[in-house]
Amino acid sequence: MAASQKQFEVTKTVEEWRQSLPPEAFRVLREHGTERAGTSPLDKQYEKGTYDCLGCGQALFTSGTKFNSGTGWPSFYDPIENAVESTVDRAFFMVRTEIHCSKCGGHLGHVFDDGPAPTGKRYCMNGAAMKFVPEGEA
Repeated sequence: MAASQKQFEVTKTVEEWRQSLPPEAFRVLREHGTERAGTSPLDKQYEKGTYDCLGCGQALFTSGTKFNSGTGWPSFYDPIENAVESTVDRAFFMVRTEIHCSKCGGHLGHVFDDGPAPTGKRYCMNGAAMKFVPEGEA
């Protein structure tokens, strides 16, 4: 089921989302945008903690699954169980697997089959869609 067709636990009007998110986060999370590679400080963040959805606060990934993919975007090999869902993205004449937050439906990025063991997956996420919460501050 496409993210836009599902009823999520956290819902807001477009204007409520626009008012509650920074402009770049709104563009990524609500309009399926992509931040420029290398612009997110979360790409080089390697402290222990979680990466939470900026739209609703749900924990999405742990620092234990983060790796340096060299792509310029924060990358993980496995999400927290039930934190994300996927849909087929056919934009830009490609077929990709889009990843979105399971709680608010916010667009996070895409997943690819070129990641490290143990999953072989690369969850290539937009840092603008997430916030880092250091271990012990959750």
